[in-house]
Amino acid sequence: MNSNFRTGLKNGNVLIGTLITMPVPEVAEIMIEVGFDWLFVDTEHAPFNAIDALKILQTAGNRCPCAVRIPANNEVWIKKALDIGADGIIAPQVNSADEAEQIVRLCKYPPRGIRSVGIGRAHKYGLGFKEYVEKANDSVAVILQAENTNALKNISEIVQVPGVDAIFIGPYDLSASMGKMGDLTDPDVRNAIATIAECCRNAGRSVGIFVDTAETAAGFIRQGFTLIAVSTDGLYMALGAKKTLNSLKP
Repeated sequence: MNSNFRTGLKNGNVLIGTLITMPVPEVAEIMIEVGFDWLFVDTEHAPFNAIDALKILQTAGNRCPCAVRIPANNEVWIKKALDIGADGIIAPQVNSADEAEQIVRLCKYPPRGIRSVGIGRAHKYGLGFKEYVEKANDSVAVILQAENTNALKNISEIVQVPGVDAIFIGPYDLSASMGKMGDLTDPDVRNAIATIAECCRNAGRSVGIFVDTAETAAGFIRQGFTLIAVSTDGLYMALGAKKTLNSLKP
């Protein structure tokens, strides 16, 4: 576990990452060698199981923090992600303060929460159990996704929940919930993103977002966004290959 990830979030450091959607350790290894600050391991939409995610985390080791987006905000997935050594969890579709409070409780060991106690990779298979459990509550990052109009409506309460470290905006789902799927330039979508960001800043919470290009990322960084995920492993591969092919074929 790399406690510097949560520390960086809380300090407002700009952290540039990318989505890992392929359950292939070599792909993650390439992204680490490129120099990304963190990896967004997507077990929600990508074809990952817990063992696949474990292999990505083992590949990253202490070289690059990994936050695992869980496929469902329940105890089983949260404890699996943390026990295999995730530096943080990304909880999708969090739409109320009650949901946020429950996620935080599931991420924290007693007495601050109700996280189940197991022995896994995070605990060095038992060899580092005491050290891990003493530090985990203060080292694991809890990141909640705001990606629905219900989250927008309740964002001022969500960001006040103790233990929430960052809000990560899912712009495509957010725009879809507004009936404007993928239209991120629409004024209503842009205003919704700005409203979420302002609530985060007012509450002293880091705010992040997924973007598809470096140019878009730079714009959000200028607006005070600090947790950035730029594109995906698959998109980098597809666009790079397409660019090469188009340059060779008239």
